[in-house]
Amino acid sequence: MAPPTHPDLSGTWNMVSNENFEPYMQRLDVDFATRKVAKLLKPQKVIEQKGDSFTIRTLSSLRNYLVEFTVGKEFEEDTKGLDNRKCMSTVSWDNDRLTCVQKGEKKNRGWTHWLEGGELHLELCCEDQVCKQVFRKA
Repeated sequence: MAPPTHPDLSGTWNMVSNENFEPYMQRLDVDFATRKVAKLLKPQKVIEQKGDSFTIRTLSSLRNYLVEFTVGKEFEEDTKGLDNRKCMSTVSWDNDRLTCVQKGEKKNRGWTHWLEGGELHLELCCEDQVCKQVFRKA
């Protein structure tokens, strides 16, 4: 029996919408000035997917963020440039959704990526806040 195939998230993606970003950043204790600038940005995501190995770059005029991981393997994530914390992260496939659980100071923290209607969706959560972002292929 063939292993299940997962969607290919590879590509360069431009942000088209960003809902509830400021309350999400507040939960991460991001300072006021950074929040004001960050919510105006339209970052680009560059995803390289090779099997279950991923490199995800988030690029913006304020700062860039890079995360590399293998699905199913816990790794230490340093959120330098975001909220400057370290957390233990594990990414797994939940059907066709790529889901990350980030264990650290903040409760209920993580994200989920999935494709829908040719768009890349991203939900970011921290405590009781959920930010929803949508990206289109560049």
